[in-house]
Amino acid sequence: MLYLAAASAALFFALQPPAAAQESVPAQSVVYVIPVNGMIERALVYMIRRGIREATEKNARAIILDMDTPGGRLDAAEDIIRAVAALPIPTYTYVNPNSISAGAIIAMATDHIYMAPGSKIGDAMPIMLSFIGGPQEMPKSIEEKSVSYVAGLIRTTAQRKGHDAQLAEAMVRGSVEYRIGEDTISKAGELLTLTNVEAERMVDDGKGGTRFLLSEGTLAGLPDLVELAAGPGATVVRMKPMTEERFARWIEAISALLLIGGIIGIYIEFKTPGFGLPGATGIALLAIWFWGHHVAGLAGSAEMLTFVLGVLLLAVEVFLIPGFGITGAAGIALIVLSLFMAMIPRYPGIPPFRLQPADFNHALATLGISFSCAGVAALLLARYLPESRVVRRIALGSSLDARDGYTAFPLQPGLIGRTGVAETPLRPSGIGHFGDERVDVITDGTFLEKGEPIRVVEIHGKRIVVSRARTENHHSAAG
Repeated sequence: MLYLAAASAALFFALQPPAAAQESVPAQSVVYVIPVNGMIERALVYMIRRGIREATEKNARAIILDMDTPGGRLDAAEDIIRAVAALPIPTYTYVNPNSISAGAIIAMATDHIYMAPGSKIGDAMPIMLSFIGGPQEMPKSIEEKSVSYVAGLIRTTAQRKGHDAQLAEAMVRGSVEYRIGEDTISKAGELLTLTNVEAERMVDDGKGGTRFLLSEGTLAGLPDLVELAAGPGATVVRMKPMTEERFARWIEAISALLLIGGIIGIYIEFKTPGFGLPGATGIALLAIWFWGHHVAGLAGSAEMLTFVLGVLLLAVEVFLIPGFGITGAAGIALIVLSLFMAMIPRYPGIPPFRLQPADFNHALATLGISFSCAGVAALLLARYLPESRVVRRIALGSSLDARDGYTAFPLQPGLIGRTGVAETPLRPSGIGHFGDERVDVITDGTFLEKGEPIRVVEIHGKRIVVSRARTENHHSAAG
């Protein structure tokens, strides 16, 4: 158990971010550029979270998504939207040159959209992929549900940032016709995809003025957008994907199995003496689990500190305090809380105590399922593992009974009933003096002061139990 606490502490320090190796740049001159290239998947979510966290810490002037994507996973796109939409920092999308499908939905979550010459944005209808990665036809019932959900997502995302919600829906539903006055921009039966020229068209805003259809302009390159967003001389911090983020994608995919395995390993370690393979395996699995969530931008210092503190309280309960009480319960509660906290995403601009219902329910369900599966596995192991061939080879097959002459400690039957005095205070353990013998004793729970008369009432191996003695001499003297 002490090894578990030490390993947890080492994991906490290992996950701390490295100290900055260069001078900090003046806050008002920093622009963070996050590339959104290729397929949108989980590793991209981690990089964007990392970029947002750094940009927020440095009070950056703007965040630019440099986008060239054919689309990708909807769940990853939703996580990116939630991370970007609530930012207090101005956000920009530079379509360079394609923002298709999930990319178009993410672009709607930014404050401003600019496009490169010859670029395109749109065509966001969901599709179903086969096991080998190619598109396949969706059943009509599933198709309608999927299209309805994505249409609602892109509408609410566009409305939040002041983009045209009907235009956004026309990118998802082929049945939606989009017109500007007498001009039909997208016919019914066609998904809307806009070129950079079409997207920057000026239209009536309905308030007596004009507005851009979607894009606020065509810019020759990313440096032009950086200067427009932060002024001349701005320092560009371009995020790059890390190898760890790609590993974290796989760790997240099997996170439930890692969590279940870690819980089972620690449970078996508590049930067996010493420290061995189950404990080491449990520590390793939980360490991998926390590392993956740390790279994913979920588990930070607070979660790791809570976990380590819980393990330390549990170690104190096991090794220093007899029985199981409030210290152990508090340790278990902190460990469970740290696991729960590590599953909850943190969004800039949203206080930590304002949990999103979907995130809360997901974390609660994952934690509940993991502990339930671990409990079932522990019951099965307790039932069948002792009878397995492997355990029978390494475990003692017969008991060594005292009736056969085997004892763990020398028997002292002659002490039972003997009286003596407490040589030290017994709270509840200490030393008793019986004639010429000094013996380690423990009371039945009563605290006795030094010099009080005691009597031996039970012996269990080396555990000698005493109680306060009431001798005849004491009673006659009192009379």
